Amino acid sequence: DRNARGHGHLCGITERRKKTKVGVWIDHSKAVIVDVTNTQEDTRIILSEVESQLQRTGDSPLKGRFESQQVPADDNRQRAYTEHLNGFYDEVIACLRNAGEILILGPGEAKGELKKHLESNRMGACIMAVEPADKMTDPQIAAKVRQHFAA
Repeated sequence: DRNARGHGHLCGITERRKKTKVGVWIDHSKAVIVDVTNTQEDTRIILSEVESQLQRTGDSPLKGRFESQQVPADDNRQRAYTEHLNGFYDEVIACLRNAGEILILGPGEAKGELKKHLESNRMGACIMAVEPADKMTDPQIAAKVRQHFAA
């Protein structure tokens, strides 16, 4: 697919399929994007690798009067985590640019955060629904998206 080699479109979505129906299952570790047309579905996975950023190496209980000096490290860690998540959301949004209708699914806060990012990218009108959904396999996600848009 020539679009995959970087001809102005990310994620292999082409102009001629512009008003597609797209479902996104998202948590902080990955997004599964299902692009549904009448004849086919196209599934892409974006891994955030953000969960590994939360692993704190070499932490031990803090003792004594130096404890307060440890706070900025947490601030820096939180800032790095937030920046990493924002990059992840930007990558997901790049895959949704040409979507006409978007369904957002997911188990936690990420679905609401993605909704806010889409709204700040002037794509809020494309959001058809935001629904809670537990961990699902890729085929379950595709089936849920297809079922949503068939109704």
